[in-house]
Amino acid sequence: MRAIELNRLTKMYGKSRGIIDVSFSVEEGEIFGFIGPNGAGKSTTIRTMLGLIYPTSGSASIFGKDCVAHGTEIKRHIGYLPSEVFYYDNMRVKELLKYSASFYGKDCSKRMRELADVMELDLNKRIDDLSLGNKKKVGIVQGLLHEPKLIILDEPTSGLDPLMQQRFFDLLQEENRKGATILFSSHILSEVQRLCDRVAIIKEGRLIALEKISSLKENTYKKFKVETKEKASRDMFAMEGVTEWKEEDGVVSFLFKGNVNEMVHRLASVELSNLWVEEPDLEEIFMHFYVKED
Repeated sequence: MRAIELNRLTKMYGKSRGIIDVSFSVEEGEIFGFIGPNGAGKSTTIRTMLGLIYPTSGSASIFGKDCVAHGTEIKRHIGYLPSEVFYYDNMRVKELLKYSASFYGKDCSKRMRELADVMELDLNKRIDDLSLGNKKKVGIVQGLLHEPKLIILDEPTSGLDPLMQQRFFDLLQEENRKGATILFSSHILSEVQRLCDRVAIIKEGRLIALEKISSLKENTYKKFKVETKEKASRDMFAMEGVTEWKEEDGVVSFLFKGNVNEMVHRLASVELSNLWVEEPDLEEIFMHFYVKED
């Protein structure tokens, strides 16, 4: 069964664009990335999927059940961390978490202590005394407290220091090993590259690519850095598949998608001082998707 299935999901705010015809599916047990810059439509997609706002058209289902018709039932199996968290300031952390656990009709006390230990969260602190980072930790613990089958995370690492980010990633991978499906929405591409199996890329409310992380970085894409004995020009490397051409301090760099032998043949005609061939990171490939759509 698919954990998530979106079919031409659309949300308009009057005449203003929200999301348009967004379609993708997430398999059970998968860690799925959802990336795009701020304002691209990631949060709108998630809120519509969760039934927090209603779609203009199209549909979303979770574990085979429509998100509008079966919203209450579905939510029992979801852990959700919004991009911004807001709480009752006069409550203590443990009071808030116990209140959250009461919605699921189960004793989460042991689980709460375990998660708080991992995230170094003081359960006795008052909410209004917490920093942004510690409030985000509360949201993480709250989202994982009831051991959900589906974990939906919207920009989850903002406010976390690098050590806490690492602990959080380890925690997510452990939940995934135990069977949880994870939707990880972010504009921080290195996070998605590190955690996810597949990725959907959204731009201005529309999905522009749906790829396996491995296929984004496999042999079809290479990053070339070239130092030439004479001043390099674009014409030296003008061929189909070359993008992101840059020159800095006498070193030319570009992405190449295509048969690498063709590029090697082209380079053989140039007097080289040095040559580097690297795997591009996801950010460079991601920017390529955005450039080619403009």
